Amino acid sequence: MKQRIRVVAIIKAGDKVLVFKKNRGRAEMPVFWELPTGKIKFGEQPEEAMARSLREDTSLTPTSIKLKDAITFVALEGSSRLDNLYIIYDVTVSDKPNPKNRYTAYKYINDFASSNVRLNSASLAVLEIENGESFAGELSHRDTASSVAVYVDGASRGNPGPSGIGYCIKNPDGKIIERGGEFIGFTTSRSAEYFAMKKGIERALALKIKSARFVSDNLMMVNQLNGIMKPKNQDIIPIYQSIRELIKGFDAISFAHVPREENVAADAEANKAIDNILKV
Repeated sequence: MKQRIRVVAIIKAGDKVLVFKKNRGRAEMPVFWELPTGKIKFGEQPEEAMARSLREDTSLTPTSIKLKDAITFVALEGSSRLDNLYIIYDVTVSDKPNPKNRYTAYKYINDFASSNVRLNSASLAVLEIENGESFAGELSHRDTASSVAVYVDGASRGNPGPSGIGYCIKNPDGKIIERGGEFIGFTTSRSAEYFAMKKGIERALALKIKSARFVSDNLMMVNQLNGIMKPKNQDIIPIYQSIRELIKGFDAISFAHVPREENVAADAEANKAIDNILKV
């Protein structure tokens, strides 16, 4: 298996973290943001690579670079599994970013859910360490690239209004194992999204799945479940706590965000559940 080694910087201004918008290259590629990340060239030490990549891609000159941690995780790239090693540094800078080459924009953010910034999986893993709390506790979210995928979606007509939830469970080859939905009464779209996630988790456990990737098009919920921030709405907290207990039944899990057009099966199930009640 190939291994990809990267250096990544955590740069903060107060309680805000610096992230950059990646140059997506082809127009059809999705837009991701990430912590400033670089490759190690032959003969370089990791700290040297960190300083160089910051200068080349962000125009930043670090005043200090301190080793924070290192993480490994497996990800899919095309049809191959790729082993990743990310070396994380706490970096301080005194100048202003000027993104170029691999980046096109930057932001300092302390609330990733409300910002609608879509982070890549590696940066999510790094920020989980930075926050000092993993939602999944001892469960690893770095070993799920070839796991069962559980797509979930919640729908509410009126917000609050008649609401439904849907899920679609696929094996690693994309074949549907099970799909379904149900009407959950009158609630908000926020609650419906969480109830859909809970249902997807419950169905995965019922099918004796031990490693799963839970997928949603709701960025706020995904960021909350990845530990980037905690939910504050009182209607969400009981469901959130219930999910914390349920995931103890897995060996490995992850929570991933996708665009709405990649979650059509779960969305269809949620809306069908509402239609069945409303007799549409």
